[in-house]
Amino acid sequence: MSLHLMSNYKRATFEEDEVADIPADGAISPDSVEVGFRKGGIQLLGTLGQRTQLEVVLSGLLVASLLALFGCVLALGVRCSTDPARTLCLTEACVTVAGKIIEALDPQADPCQDFYQYACGGWVRKNPLPDGRSRWSTFNSIWDQNQAVLKHLLENGTFNSSSEAERKTQQYYLSCLNEQRIEELGAQPLIDLINKIGGWNITGSWDKDNFMEALKTVSGPYRAQPFFSVGVSVDPKSSNSNVIQVDQSGLFLPSRDYYLNRTANEKVLKAYLEYMVELGWLLGGDRNSTQAQMQQILDFETALANITVPQDERRDEEKIYHKLTIAELQLWAPTVDWLDYLSAVLAPLELNDTEPVVVYAKEYLQQVSDLINRTDRSLLNNYMMWNLVQKGVSSLDQRFENAQDKLLESLYGTKKSCTPRWQTCIGNTDDTLGFALGALFVKATFDKHSKEIAEEMINEIRSAFKEALDKLTWMDKQTREAAKEKADAIYDMIGFPDFILENKELDDVYDGYEVTEDNFFQNMLNFYNFSARVMSDQLRKPPNRDQWSMTPPTVNAYYMPTKNGIVFPAGILQAPFYARDHPKALNFGGIGVVMGHELTHAFDDQGREYDKDGMLRPWWQNASVEAFKNRTECMVDQYSQYSINGEHINGRQTLGENMADNGGLKAAYHAYKSWVKANGEEKRLPALGLTNDQLFFVGFAQVWCSVRTPESAHEGLMTDPHSPPRYRVIGTLSNSPDFAQHFGCAVGSPMNPGHHCEVW
Repeated sequence: MSLHLMSNYKRATFEEDEVADIPADGAISPDSVEVGFRKGGIQLLGTLGQRTQLEVVLSGLLVASLLALFGCVLALGVRCSTDPARTLCLTEACVTVAGKIIEALDPQADPCQDFYQYACGGWVRKNPLPDGRSRWSTFNSIWDQNQAVLKHLLENGTFNSSSEAERKTQQYYLSCLNEQRIEELGAQPLIDLINKIGGWNITGSWDKDNFMEALKTVSGPYRAQPFFSVGVSVDPKSSNSNVIQVDQSGLFLPSRDYYLNRTANEKVLKAYLEYMVELGWLLGGDRNSTQAQMQQILDFETALANITVPQDERRDEEKIYHKLTIAELQLWAPTVDWLDYLSAVLAPLELNDTEPVVVYAKEYLQQVSDLINRTDRSLLNNYMMWNLVQKGVSSLDQRFENAQDKLLESLYGTKKSCTPRWQTCIGNTDDTLGFALGALFVKATFDKHSKEIAEEMINEIRSAFKEALDKLTWMDKQTREAAKEKADAIYDMIGFPDFILENKELDDVYDGYEVTEDNFFQNMLNFYNFSARVMSDQLRKPPNRDQWSMTPPTVNAYYMPTKNGIVFPAGILQAPFYARDHPKALNFGGIGVVMGHELTHAFDDQGREYDKDGMLRPWWQNASVEAFKNRTECMVDQYSQYSINGEHINGRQTLGENMADNGGLKAAYHAYKSWVKANGEEKRLPALGLTNDQLFFVGFAQVWCSVRTPESAHEGLMTDPHSPPRYRVIGTLSNSPDFAQHFGCAVGSPMNPGHHCEVW
């Protein structure tokens, strides 16, 4: 079993991934902010002074329900036909979850005017953004809980694992916690590394003739990505083999728009330059010369941003896929010696110039080759070393963290981070040894029945999706049958990959990664070296179908087009998405919609280009392709009209995720209705006054209750392929006739505009 140390080139996720290179969101302790949904029941007894508002609501619910029951019996002396015990679910779990739903609702809001306000208004009012956070949501809340579990496991005095990988995990975590040692070392580890590679003009003398050597070193063993990125992943047009992949890269800020739209982003660009200068100075540079040289690097990144192709123009994968030999790539982008470069990055593999390479940014590579050719060598060296410096600073002392905090404030609106060190370290450990950490998490928390129940639900949702295919008038018969075959072939992975529970297999995955308890910086460098070796090792091996690119504690899910697989880590298989003792209406509205979302990704504007075996090839009839494109334009136009703080959503950039949200909701709702037909109507939750059909839609919407800073919202609009949470609710539900029917929304009301966009 191999470890996936690079993110897949293409991966459709349920929720935005946290920014990888800049850990923008620290997490505050779950003990200090009581939000979201906690595992287990809540004690209903105790003095009023000690009880939370939620507990008061819950006990009121229980008392009201019991009074209704006993009042009925006393008045008539017989069992009433409307006996609450027969129509209401009065278990502790039902009463508890009903209280949480009530707390989150805004009963004053009209569900047909603004369903997000109706479902989440109470939650938003009760959840001011925690200090040091740029956003707060159900996802953050669950991740906080998961981190607290992991902290307990790693800091437990009796930690005694027979797995070497699990022991490495604890050592890595403790090296990150050892701030005293990190402060003692100061900037020296990174200064030593810079000197080892050949120096940096900003902090001292540099090797003037080593452009290729520096490029090979920073992007080989140290995994930085100046100019372009190199990876090894499944060949989309030959999904039974891996191939070298090259793409555009090299910008530090989250999107090219930060560099090019200077008026809107002046504050960020100023803060970025200050950050660059501060880091150069902390590493030994002179303030004045550092300022001038960092300005040149920023100007160079702006030139890169100018030739970088925007996300929304890269959605047609047939169009951007180019397979070349190294010799052909050399002719296309001649400034770099590609055979020398790729041989170094993928050492110790033997490559020659007939080796195939899949390029996703052909024009960009030609332009970047020209840009390198006409740029001064000292600036190229400064820029490459700056890429390396960015990889190293997060493992250095507090001064570097303080410098980063100022940049994060301008980018995401977060004040000086209040994140306790242990949470930062859990996040780092998850990024580095996430499957060994996941083994600890799964053994401590995962309910083995969850896997079987989740598989059953996926099959119910798959059936509902296939039934809906029969009702699509725009799709020809041949394409429809092929689509059903693809749906049947979707492979699901739930909870965790099996290998993590086998000590030998888990240890083999991390074999060769050296970890010590007293040098966090060295552990990080060792990991970059180790992951480079793992990457090169993948090239001559067939793709592993069971390879995951999300760790088990992650609160997310994803679809892999080249494997036609969907993955649901253990982290998301908990309340409010799923709980064994919750009504089915809530489970289908929560994890059911997540499952439907990932399944629909197989048929979104990108996923539909891959066949049932994960091959990128045309398998649709032309007439159906045209009809599909017409329907997707409806969705592009719909979402492009929505705005946050006066800034519009990019309906083309978010198209795939919007399609998945819409298709996922429809499939999950119809699967729920099939379940009711087979099993009978469930008891209702007390005190809500909602039917179970209405509860399904409320449960779906409340997953998306969230708050974020204006800066973070702006960043999301530029970089995130998902729409903002508010419009994931409003956009999806306003396209659903089932929703309009159950909430009685008149045609022409905001939540039932009369014209629905529907693809799947």
